[in-house]
Amino acid sequence: MKHSLKEWFAVTRYWSFPVSVMPVVVTTAYLAWIFEASLINWLNAVLALVGIVFFHAGGNVISDWADYRSGVDNENAFAVPNLVFHKFKPQEYLKFGTVLLAIGVAIGLVLVLRTGWTLLLVGLLGALLTVGYSFFKYRALGDLTIFLNFSILPILGTTYVAIGSFCWDALVLALPVGLITVAVLHANNTVDIESDKTAGIKTFAMLLGVKTSAKLYVAYMLIPFICVFGAVLVGRLPWLSLLCLIALVPAAGNIRAARQYVAKGKDALMGLDQKTAQLQLSFSVLLTLGLVIAAVI
Repeated sequence: MKHSLKEWFAVTRYWSFPVSVMPVVVTTAYLAWIFEASLINWLNAVLALVGIVFFHAGGNVISDWADYRSGVDNENAFAVPNLVFHKFKPQEYLKFGTVLLAIGVAIGLVLVLRTGWTLLLVGLLGALLTVGYSFFKYRALGDLTIFLNFSILPILGTTYVAIGSFCWDALVLALPVGLITVAVLHANNTVDIESDKTAGIKTFAMLLGVKTSAKLYVAYMLIPFICVFGAVLVGRLPWLSLLCLIALVPAAGNIRAARQYVAKGKDALMGLDQKTAQLQLSFSVLLTLGLVIAAVI
């Protein structure tokens, strides 16, 4: 079965890449504000960006393969259709995902050699969370796994490769960037509550129930903006970081959709995961822009 490059690219769920790319970008911009630009290893930062994209893409593909194998993705679930409707063979997904992960690992090892073996600890934990994501997700630990893998670890890893040591102050970005990313997963899991029950797994959204899950999504939309505002007030971020408040406009649309879920059912949330990933992009780009301008002036 032959597939076009466009079809292979779609398999990676490329629309979700902002959730992995932007933590690296925002963290690098934060370092440029804190330190002199000459102290930052820009090549390492770019390699980290490329590596995390391959790692994320491989994780997406392997996750879809695991969901199909376990029966979580089926014709009755809101799932990626390629495997469910036999557009791709499961072994094609497995091989493709493995190749993508291998490229990500190779780039990570190059960074380890260029920086230090301490980075390997971050990489190993990230690999464990990526490969074991389905295991954690099925036991209601998916939200925590995503927060660690797409917020804490990339932020700390980026600081290490860029300046040669961990910059713990950069974790001020963890909640603003991380919670929007978690909201992508949470939106998807909220839609899939009934089908996930049928599949015999437990997600965090399932444990909370429909009404509470919808309310938590709203919190995921609001807390990042509150965190940035608070960090600016106490001097942890420059005032230009408030540019990200412009992203409240698309966030408000997502909040309206979540509040309609109880009345309209899952149709109100269809596509909300992609809209949340788009919000991550706009929020993080605006935050990055504010940090870069603050660094320049």
